[in-house]
Amino acid sequence: MRVALVGAGGRMGRLVDEVVTGLPDVDVVQRIGSADPLRFGGGVDAVVDVTLPHVSPVVVAASMEARLPVLVGTSGWSGERIASLRAGRAVDDPAVLVVPNFSVGAVLASRFAEQAAVWFESIEIVEAHHAGKADSPSGTAVATAERIAAARAALGPVAAPHTDQRARGQQVGSVPIHSLRMDGVQAKQDVLFGGTGELLTISHETVSPSAYAAGIRLAVLALPGLSGVTVGLEPLLFG
Repeated sequence: MRVALVGAGGRMGRLVDEVVTGLPDVDVVQRIGSADPLRFGGGVDAVVDVTLPHVSPVVVAASMEARLPVLVGTSGWSGERIASLRAGRAVDDPAVLVVPNFSVGAVLASRFAEQAAVWFESIEIVEAHHAGKADSPSGTAVATAERIAAARAALGPVAAPHTDQRARGQQVGSVPIHSLRMDGVQAKQDVLFGGTGELLTISHETVSPSAYAAGIRLAVLALPGLSGVTVGLEPLLFG
């Protein structure tokens, strides 16, 4: 498989380049940076997008126009944006794999949070990332909140503060999310569940970018066998 890597000069782009280059039968044959035109060469079989939230939809649209499957490793793809992507697709459009977080541990933590959501009325998310992260809340936090909301669909929203209390976080699916962007942090997310006489915290921390390598390998190798729009590593891990 010959890959065009969009966002090749960024932090995640360099990591993806390193991981993909080490895979058998997969080559990065085109590296596209922010100053380069968004055009794919004739020998490209698939696209990997690790750009910025406002650029990523443009990359996906260009990939669909070029009839190339695309792995989206860019944050900012909310449930609403993904639903819009699904609604606008033709039956024979190439596959789109959207991965909010390449860390297997983070995927498991989100799944555990979804399971716990039905047992608690008070739920909030605190997430922290490095100072250079362009978006907040993170795509992982948004996806976690949306999963919590879906799990509680029959129970109703969580016990959240009024939306005009800005210091209480941005609400996604009624779940308040508090975002920190600061030096000394790679990536960390705590989902806090408050109950009568107890507090449950589901915590995941990425201490090195190497944590993403296994998920990147899994996603890149799975892309040729996918169809439609797939979200997250979980379908690849658990079927």
